[in-house]
Amino acid sequence: MIRIFLIGYMCSGKTTLGRAYALKMGLQFIDLDWYIEGRFHKTVKQIFAEKGEDGFRELERKMLHEVGDFENVMISTGGGTACFFDNVEYMNQQGQTVYMKADVDTLYNRLEIGKAKRPLLMNMSGEEMKNYIREQLAHREQFYSKASYVFDSNRLESRTQIDKSIEQLRQLLGY
Repeated sequence: MIRIFLIGYMCSGKTTLGRAYALKMGLQFIDLDWYIEGRFHKTVKQIFAEKGEDGFRELERKMLHEVGDFENVMISTGGGTACFFDNVEYMNQQGQTVYMKADVDTLYNRLEIGKAKRPLLMNMSGEEMKNYIREQLAHREQFYSKASYVFDSNRLESRTQIDKSIEQLRQLLGY
């Protein structure tokens, strides 16, 4: 039975590598945000607007526990999932956790591309966004660092880099 949880900041490569790894290894892939949206027929943004952050985080926790019972699965969590309740401890208990660690410049470059889809970042200048990412990472590192493994996710920009990362992750996890 394989159960792998990917944690890390938004745009750290959790979904990109997670989906590719799951396909290669014959695992089911679940993006927790997509799972929540499918179960509740609302976007995460809509759920946030209706329930507020506290309400969303409680719902996210319940859904994490639901998918955390699945077997032979790769689960990509939301950027904040690891930072609330006892979520990291729960994931560590249920399976293997991997902190997808990317540097500020890499995260900035990836987020800049999809900035329009992220209301929080939409109106930030480049320097404001970099500072925001830096501050968020500093705060979240205490949670992310509780993962069983740390994986450098800075190189996921091409098919070749993704294929190499799949192999590196496979070796790291011992499969």
